[in-house]
Amino acid sequence: MVDVVIRGGTLVDGEGGEPYEADVAIRDGVVVEVGKVATRGAEEIDAKGLLVTPGWVDIHTHYDGQATWDSRLTPSSIQGSTTVVMGNCGVGFAPARATDHDALIRLMEGVEDIPGAALHEGLAWNWESFGDYLDALDRVPRDIDIAAQIPHGALRVFVMGERGAVRAPATEEEAAQMGGLVRDALKAGAIGFSTTRTAAHRTADGAFTPTLGAADAEMLAIAKGMREAGSGVLQWVSDFREMDHEFDLLKELLTVSGRPLSFSIVQADVFPGQWQELLRRLDEAVGQGYDIRGQVQGRPVGLMLGLQGSVHPFISRPSYKAIADKPLAERVAIMRDPEFRARLLAEQPIKDMPFVNSVVGAYHKMFELGDPPNYEPHPSESLAARAAAEGRAADEIAYDRMIADDGAGFLFFTLHNYIDGDLENALTMLRNPNTLFGLSDGGAHVGAICDVSVPTYMLSHWCRDRTRGAKLDLPFVVKSQSRDTARAVGLMDRGVVAPGYKADINVIDFDRLQLRPPRMVYDLPAGARRLMQEADGYVATLKSGQVTYRDGHPTGPLPGELIRGHRRAPAG
Repeated sequence: MVDVVIRGGTLVDGEGGEPYEADVAIRDGVVVEVGKVATRGAEEIDAKGLLVTPGWVDIHTHYDGQATWDSRLTPSSIQGSTTVVMGNCGVGFAPARATDHDALIRLMEGVEDIPGAALHEGLAWNWESFGDYLDALDRVPRDIDIAAQIPHGALRVFVMGERGAVRAPATEEEAAQMGGLVRDALKAGAIGFSTTRTAAHRTADGAFTPTLGAADAEMLAIAKGMREAGSGVLQWVSDFREMDHEFDLLKELLTVSGRPLSFSIVQADVFPGQWQELLRRLDEAVGQGYDIRGQVQGRPVGLMLGLQGSVHPFISRPSYKAIADKPLAERVAIMRDPEFRARLLAEQPIKDMPFVNSVVGAYHKMFELGDPPNYEPHPSESLAARAAAEGRAADEIAYDRMIADDGAGFLFFTLHNYIDGDLENALTMLRNPNTLFGLSDGGAHVGAICDVSVPTYMLSHWCRDRTRGAKLDLPFVVKSQSRDTARAVGLMDRGVVAPGYKADINVIDFDRLQLRPPRMVYDLPAGARRLMQEADGYVATLKSGQVTYRDGHPTGPLPGELIRGHRRAPAG
């Protein structure tokens, strides 16, 4: 007898080969047999006509706060992810002295749009060192596995105090101390180190992050600490404004640390051709023997614009600001008044909100998302194109959409990866052999972005539904977001459905697989908001051999754990 047998499914095993019909037997959280399984299982799952895949391994999330208070890391766990890596982009909550707490919350709130009120109420702060933080995470039962990286922002503030927060240069002794703390964190179980070097990342007060412009000597001291630990990965976010210097530094860090590195690549409006140059330099570096990868995303990095969210087309209009603090129902009632509507639409935006204004006036990049959501809309469907066709102003269409559905609706703004009005640039990035599927930002940007569903979208859109260009092969997509992502962060024990591997598995009704529209929920500590998104078609998700979700609903078990450090591949 084994614990579970998944029978008769079409297995896409994560290795990249063609799907085939097979049974999967599981005992003690591990796959023990694949093929025609004669043994009976204590639990049998009929997968005839269904896909059987590894659970997704999402290497770019920000559950650093939520994981300390919440046993269910939704939306990731209801989108088929069974392992997530957090602590990306140089932000997080350890190491931390008591005097650092407010600064780290403002940093996370600003960079990742996680409500400060939720963090103030939810974080217990029963840790100081990174090892203490891992111990706190270890005490929380959970639905999926998590791994944590030590963030440069918290590290810098811990070592340098206020000087670190305001980006003062580190002394040689301070840089060496950072390297030592990174070494200790990796030995305690951190899976890597992360940093951000982009001016787009700001604190809630509008200040640059502590790590912007950190000197090469500081970065190399950290790389030395990683070499001494003999483990860990580096995760890097940068503007790459000084392209030559930045890539020279990356290569030096790789040489000194001896550890793998990945960095984010998107097509941004302000540097529309930079992604191509980044791919060229990436390929060149790999050809020179460097262990480096680019993290890319298979759809637009999209802002959800709505009255319940962080951004919408009228948030910088004076008349709206006067009612912004009122309850949603009251705001909608006021906005339905014809006189208020006419006055607001006649106003100019307040000028001290440059990023918001760059978004809210760009109606050529703004779309109705629809149900089911359409993340590759045609330019003729934009609010600007619709306004031209209907002979009225685009902001009138946006206004009507904002107050529809009692203010619960959203518009979709294609922030990155959509300059040409399609996903052909994303296709090029996805197909590059030196890139990784990533950038879902699960747990972050909770009032504006809901890209955590990208792994589901990669199957439903790229492997089945796409009509505006080439599709991607199902085995390639499954491998790319299971085996490949797992191995990129040193988790060699998962991402494949084969004997000896961790039994993290999705059973999927591929024909029925479909995202639902994002919606706003208010279930964070202090009643704070976050975007939630469900999907149809996940018949069952198994974590370590236990069914944790059926048809998107929790079953009860919480077999997930904190991953400390790298994991070896199964013997043989």
